[in-house]
Amino acid sequence: MSTTNAVTPDRVMQLGLGFWGSKTLLSAIELGVFTVLANGPMNAEDLTAGLALHTRGARDFFDALVALGMLERENGLYRNSPETDWFLVRDKPTYIGGLLEMANERLYQFWGSLTEALRTGLPQNEIRTGGAGVFEAIYGDPERLRLFLGAMTGLSMGAARVIAEKFPWRNYQSVVDLGGAQGGLLVQLCQAHPHLRGINFDLSVVGPVFEEYATNSGMQERLSFVPGNFFSDPLPAGDVITMGHILHDWDLDQKLMLLEKAYQALREDGALIVFEALIDDERRANAFGLLMSLNMLIETPGGFDYTGQDCANWMREVGFKTISVEHLAGPDSMVVGIK
Repeated sequence: MSTTNAVTPDRVMQLGLGFWGSKTLLSAIELGVFTVLANGPMNAEDLTAGLALHTRGARDFFDALVALGMLERENGLYRNSPETDWFLVRDKPTYIGGLLEMANERLYQFWGSLTEALRTGLPQNEIRTGGAGVFEAIYGDPERLRLFLGAMTGLSMGAARVIAEKFPWRNYQSVVDLGGAQGGLLVQLCQAHPHLRGINFDLSVVGPVFEEYATNSGMQERLSFVPGNFFSDPLPAGDVITMGHILHDWDLDQKLMLLEKAYQALREDGALIVFEALIDDERRANAFGLLMSLNMLIETPGGFDYTGQDCANWMREVGFKTISVEHLAGPDSMVVGIK
């Protein structure tokens, strides 16, 4: 068979026009499609009316979501897929749509300037026009912050459960989560290991959201909140320190500084757990990790994602003596360093 006959443009076209499917999903979240369908299956006419859509594109919109695997249709009735019913219904604690709402509102337009970012190495978000950066935009808006923190809990839940299962927590009594957000990791750890006590170290504005989540989870007696900035304030001491989706936000000098501060805050033989969408060492398989690094280019002055080997080398540089890398769930892996 000749090369001309064997090669097709299918993958090129699907990837090149992939924003069609992405924006279809993001618009569905914005419109509340999955939240409306959580009440039960609906036909196209009722769903169109319930969402206040024009009839011209509604059926194609719903059926595109079916073809994309985000909705199911049977006997003319649309219903959520298992994934969208679990993750994209707004009043469920597993809702991760807050992150995707932010992607729709902010990132979609900023990624249109990726070429400029690649040419200049400069962020393409609000900073480009003199506005606040990504963290100021999120943490300065209470409603957006609450959605974001909830989304981070849902997004990290799979990794958190594996960390609770695989790490030898019986050897440790306390854990400090740096930038612990709503508290999803700490709740998972303490539910699985009744002897553990946890501290969430995050900006003061996060405190009320964390305390509400800890109380609703029945963990308020074993979890506490310490407000602070991990760049300017001393870190709470602990047997284990965790950093989930933290290091990639910062440049190399800042990464090393945070790892050094964590090292100093740990007791002897204490452990640091760093987890996020680590790029595979060969830099060819974890597309999500590589694309997340491009997102850091768009969103931050110096942030970037990295491989497990990169992180292990940095940990050795600041003094950790035993280091291991282990896959968790989906694109996430963890690097564990023992002091």
